[in-house]
Amino acid sequence: MKKLFKLILNTIPRPLLIRLSYVARPVLALALKGNTFTDPIDGKSFKMFLPYGYGTQRNNVLSPSTLSLERHRLLWLYLNEETDFFKPELVSGSSVTNTKKIKLRDTETNSALKVLHFAPEQAFYKLFRNQKNLEYTTTDLFSPLADVKADICDLPFEDNQYDVILCNHVLEHIPDDTKAMQELYRVLKPGGMAILQIPQDLSRATTFADDTITDQKERAKIFGQYDHVRIYGRDYFDKLRSIGFKVIEEDYTNKIAPELVEKYCLAKGEIIPVCFK
Repeated sequence: MKKLFKLILNTIPRPLLIRLSYVARPVLALALKGNTFTDPIDGKSFKMFLPYGYGTQRNNVLSPSTLSLERHRLLWLYLNEETDFFKPELVSGSSVTNTKKIKLRDTETNSALKVLHFAPEQAFYKLFRNQKNLEYTTTDLFSPLADVKADICDLPFEDNQYDVILCNHVLEHIPDDTKAMQELYRVLKPGGMAILQIPQDLSRATTFADDTITDQKERAKIFGQYDHVRIYGRDYFDKLRSIGFKVIEEDYTNKIAPELVEKYCLAKGEIIPVCFK
């Protein structure tokens, strides 16, 4: 199965893969139904999750029902437990960490949050689209799920427009990530929150890039995926700060019970870059 999934990922264009997955998803969910692992996004449980990876395959990471990966499930838990992203009413705190929730909306009006979502993931697309408390806009150059076809380095949006920006596993594809970060900062409202997840090697102090490596197989071996242009190190957070963001390096799996980290198939130690303007 691992070889099959690797072949599919590396040969089928991503826009087509997104469309095909809508057909495959209910079949996979039924075939793998069980009680070993649970997807917290929809609450469904399975005897196993699917393998995933363009280069080295990771076992038990792709949810059969939502097609979420470790980072998606971690982000969902954070948004649900630590912020009022999903709830227009006032809420006191997280049931997971017993901390006060981050207030993203105007507490007097409870107005809809203006959310900009780059390269929208299937795990979130319908869930966010159906939230009446969100004014939800998606954007990407190629995704069939994008409302607005746009270049992240030259966004067609006004300054200070969005309460929340979600841009996850995008910046590692962008040659001029400085310009992209500047655009994200520009369109975020003062006081707004941006979550800018990236694949990151925390053992590296500095980010690594090498444009002289052009062979796709070699790039996949070195960078983890053939279309990645860098491997981010620990300096990623300081680069975001240099743009102007206030950055919380949220080590959220350390706030979740170990048995739930295992049950939800999360990546222990993954850092969520939670950024504010």
